[in-house]
Amino acid sequence: MNYGLCSLALFSTLLRASSFSSSVLRNSVASTYATTSTSLSSVPSLIVFDLDNTLWSPELYQLRTLARNNQYPVAHEDVKLFPAARDMIVQMKKDEKFANTKFAVASRTKSVDWAHDLLGQFDLREWLDYIEIFPGDKKQHFNNLKRNSGIDFEEMLFFDDARDGKYGNCEPVSSLGVLSVHCPNGIYEESIWTNAMSQYKEWSAHKTPGTIVEWDGSVTTVKPTVPSERFKGSVKYINRGKRFGFIQYGGRGTKDMFFHFNDLPYGDNIAEGDELTFTVATSRNGKDAASNIEISKSDTDESDLVNMHVFSMNLPFAALLSNGYKTLETRNGTMFTPYQSGTQMLLHVGQRVYPDGDRHIDVMKSGGLDDDEIKALKSLPKGFGKGSVVAIVELGETFETTLEQRCDPDFQRSVAAFGADSGMRATEIRRVEYLKRPVKVSGSGGVFKASIPKSVLPDGWLDADSDGDSSDKKTNKVYYSATF
Repeated sequence: MNYGLCSLALFSTLLRASSFSSSVLRNSVASTYATTSTSLSSVPSLIVFDLDNTLWSPELYQLRTLARNNQYPVAHEDVKLFPAARDMIVQMKKDEKFANTKFAVASRTKSVDWAHDLLGQFDLREWLDYIEIFPGDKKQHFNNLKRNSGIDFEEMLFFDDARDGKYGNCEPVSSLGVLSVHCPNGIYEESIWTNAMSQYKEWSAHKTPGTIVEWDGSVTTVKPTVPSERFKGSVKYINRGKRFGFIQYGGRGTKDMFFHFNDLPYGDNIAEGDELTFTVATSRNGKDAASNIEISKSDTDESDLVNMHVFSMNLPFAALLSNGYKTLETRNGTMFTPYQSGTQMLLHVGQRVYPDGDRHIDVMKSGGLDDDEIKALKSLPKGFGKGSVVAIVELGETFETTLEQRCDPDFQRSVAAFGADSGMRATEIRRVEYLKRPVKVSGSGGVFKASIPKSVLPDGWLDADSDGDSSDKKTNKVYYSATF
């Protein structure tokens, strides 16, 4: 046997087998790479980061000394990027799988100028495609991002250090359909970032709203608000001028719920402390808001309430009117013009003291009053004070005046102000009387309405109807000796 030829044949066979194995190996590697590449292509279309205590530390509001000295913070000294956040940014800039990914920041900080300046100092502006920095609701940030980028919420990934509660961001943003990553200590280590990317790939298969990647790497899904679910709370704050308020409800960490007067069952007939029930809906600007509001029945029978017009005045003039000294109210606007002579209104005491430089005292002294008398006329009875309805007033005629008429000494004493300080439209105060007790009511500009118990009204009022219109009643004219 020719062992040389046999060896050569065996070598050729092994070589072919080796080539085949290499080919199989190459095909296997290529297949694995293709699979991996397909998997890695499941990256977010938009990745959004909070700033304070997420990308950098400390939170900007903590730099109080710089704020007092009107100084801007210095990057890498006063404010520092988390090391893992810095490495992550460098990696994403180089990694081709993020070539089609957009990047953004969304921050509710009140230090808006500082935040923008720090982005420049850290050389992050060129890396970012979108910047949303303003106080308010994180949902508004994301609605802006969706509108400006054209990217759906389900294709976004969000990192934030605040999960839920009054100042939480992860929970409300996740309810939009954005996968949210809770990192309470910031992006301080690489595993936060790598785990988030891994969880996004798994989550992208079902895209369940309300999903949060927790700080320990686990995943939870927040139960979505059922549209028909009713909540119980009480009115915490009202802004009658802008016709909105907030409802306090739930536990200690629950964020107060916004409501608009348009969603109230009885217009603006509501006061702070009122109990009510409501459902939660999404408003036109993307925020949660109370809807289907029902004011809870109180222990007081509705038949024992009277709904009346109210106007508000600040001290000392509210007291001067209530005590019968001030018999004319002047305004430049037309607040009282629509109301007939004889209309009865409630007087509300505002939260401020009107800053007239005590010029009213000079006017009152011109009529012969001493300091003790003036002090008494400027004082409300014990228990009566700011933020309450204190008296009921019957209006007389409203008429326009000239400066010459307003400078008449008797006119000035009737207004408790000098002619140059008075409004051009004067309204007579025919009569006024204190309520039996004050009633807390949230004030507003102009004439508004409020419901109070009938039992607090002094005897002899509201003989015509419950809305205060008693224009046909016989009344006494206010006297003043101005010459018109």
